[in-house]
Order: sequence, then structure tokens, then C-alpha cells
Amino acid sequence: MTFASTRSSGGGAKEQVRRLLALLPYLLAHPGARVADVARVFGITEKQLVADLGVLWFCGLPGMMPGDYIEVDMDTVEGEGVIHVSNADFLARPLRLSTDEALGLLVALRVLRETGQVTERELIDRVITRLEEAAGQATGAVDKVAVRVDTWEDPQVRATVRQGLEQRRRLHLRYWVPTRDETTERDVDPMRLVLSDGWTYLEGWCHRAEDVRLFRLDRVASVDLLDAVAAPPPQARPRDLSAGLFQPSPDDALATIELDPQAAWVSEYYPCEEVTEAADGSLRVRLRVADPRWLRRLALRLGGAARIVEPADLAEAVRADAVEALAAYETT
Repeated sequence: MTFASTRSSGGGAKEQVRRLLALLPYLLAHPGARVADVARVFGITEKQLVADLGVLWFCGLPGMMPGDYIEVDMDTVEGEGVIHVSNADFLARPLRLSTDEALGLLVALRVLRETGQVTERELIDRVITRLEEAAGQATGAVDKVAVRVDTWEDPQVRATVRQGLEQRRRLHLRYWVPTRDETTERDVDPMRLVLSDGWTYLEGWCHRAEDVRLFRLDRVASVDLLDAVAAPPPQARPRDLSAGLFQPSPDDALATIELDPQAAWVSEYYPCEEVTEAADGSLRVRLRVADPRWLRRLALRLGGAARIVEPADLAEAVRADAVEALAAYETT
């Protein structure tokens, strides 16, 4: 099934997709269900349900021709709204996975099993077993794939963080902040573990910042399990990471950088607002920078392959850093 790029205002994209995947089978099994009843079952407002149905209207089979879309009708019966869904019979067809699709899904599930919570493993194991039975010949291929999740963090830190999540207890972290090169003390109500770009992060409500924060586990110097119950406030919502871990804000400073061809990877690795390529393969990029110190370190790491054009004070700071670094070499 294909989802169109239409979003409602209720929650992030991931939450909405999860809701739609459960909503459609429910509506097919309950033709003529009342709007009020469905909203109550899914724990959302009637306004949000109508918005979700508006998104569902633009979903269907690949091709997205008029006959491929799911049809959603809302009528009024005895003064109450009722919902009818049609043209979604393809959901009743048995799922057929190719060998590559089954292999990819099984490997992803095994990675999830290694990185997820202990309480989730029994459910994941059942899904893996069912998928292996259905995959047939793909099972032999996946048995030849060894899934190993390499981590840089202290195993004791990970174990304590998991314990805090499972027991819903507050954690006290000693956390190294690389942008300030200092170790901070903070109490955190854990919410979930996130795996991104090979790094494991704890997402939780930070009482020091009074906001949701992500903490990379390899930067946690130590962690203690506190007796206090972890109780993130109602406004503490998991971040929507579908657009990546770093999500620039319009309030962040806008920087312009010139990149030689060997440093062009920067434009692919970091979100840029504008990329202009010259005939020789060099790039001129504009990107948002939340912390100028991060860009200074990046420019120094790239050496002569990168030049900061704007802002001028940041470009001057990088030149001063370079001069200081060269002077240190001359004195040794």
C-alpha cells in the first residue's frame, strides 16, 4: 500500500502512519461505524479522526490512478456521522514477499531484537518465527547473515538505562557535552532508546533543561538509578526522527561554506538549504548551524578543503583557530 505525502496536524508522521495502519482494518471489519465510537476506540478526537480519514482518502496501490485509491464515505444516520470504506479489498490478499524483501525484513527484526527492550523480545521472537515459516527459501539465506550490533558505550551504562526504562525510574547522568567540552550532572526521566547512524541515544525528559533531550550513550560517563518514579510531563513527546536526528530550526544561524570536491560529502551528510555546484565539482552550500563551535571543528577537520564565507565573524574565528593550531606545532 502507498501513502500519499499528506499529513494531519495530530502527532508526528510515524504516529499517524501507525494509526492509519490500524484504522483501516478496523473500518473494514466495522462497516458503518460511528465517528464518535471510532474516535473513542483509538483515543483521539473526532476532529483528528476526520483529518486521518482525509489522509486515508489519498492512499492506495502503487500507480495512484483514480481506481487505485481507497474510497472513504462519511454519511449522516440519525444525526450521527458514520464511516464506510471501500476499494480496499487488496488488504485481504495474502502477503507475498520476495526473497530479498523477506531477507531484509528478517535482518531488520534481528537488529531490533538486539537493540530493543527486553520486554519486547518475546514479541519480536514470535514475529521472526512466523516470518521465517512464511518466507520459505529466504530462511536459508538469512541464516547465513550474522547480525552483530557494535556499540561504543559502557555495557553497564546501557544495562542501567534499560533498567530505568523497564522499571520507570529516574536516572542521574554524568554526561559529557562535546560542544562545551564539559561533563554535566542531570536527572532524566527515560522515555525510549533510539538507534541512529550506528549510535544509541537515550531520549528522556531532562529536568535540568526542562525539555526532551537525546543523550548519546557513549558520552554518558556514569549513570545511577534513582528511587524517584520517572514521570515525564504531558508535553514530553518523543521527537519525530523521520527527517533525521538533526533537524535545523529557522532560528539557527545560516552559514555559507565553500567545499572542494573531496569535501562534497558534507552536502549529503548534513541538511543543507541550498547547494550550488561549480564546473570544477566544488560546492557552495548554505546550512543552518545551531552551535557555531560545531562548524568551527568541522572546518578545521576538513583543512583547506572547506572555507567559511559567512558569517564573517565565524570565518575569522576559524582562521584564528588554524593559526593557533599551527603555532602549537611550531613550538614542539
